[in-house]
Amino acid sequence: MTLILIGVGTSGCSLSRPDAYARLDKDVTGTLGRQAAAPPAPTESDLAFARTAASDVLTKGDKDTSQPWENPETGARGSVTPLSQAYSAEDGRTCRDFLASYVNGRSESWLQGAACKAGQGRWEIHTIKPWTRG
Repeated sequence: MTLILIGVGTSGCSLSRPDAYARLDKDVTGTLGRQAAAPPAPTESDLAFARTAASDVLTKGDKDTSQPWENPETGARGSVTPLSQAYSAEDGRTCRDFLASYVNGRSESWLQGAACKAGQGRWEIHTIKPWTRG
């Protein structure tokens, strides 16, 4: 009798498994088949906060430092991190590259930028755009 109960209990599990796997396979296939939506582009006001953070962190000049930023109007936030040592641009100005994170809701992306030293030791942001690997 015990063997019959074990057999019935085990066979019941095996009968339900194919259905579960079929549903799982359908869910996974459907998810993989969809393309992820592009993250929303930063607004001009988001970029203004990121530029200010970039200028601040570059002006401080600390090695391996990041500067957080947040736009209370849109809820977007991130941080800016200098990427390299300062270098001389073609026009003789001292410049530096940076990377900025951009988080808005559930989406995350990266921005890359370049800044050059302006008067009184402040850094002027020349470019800030979506980061492209390359």
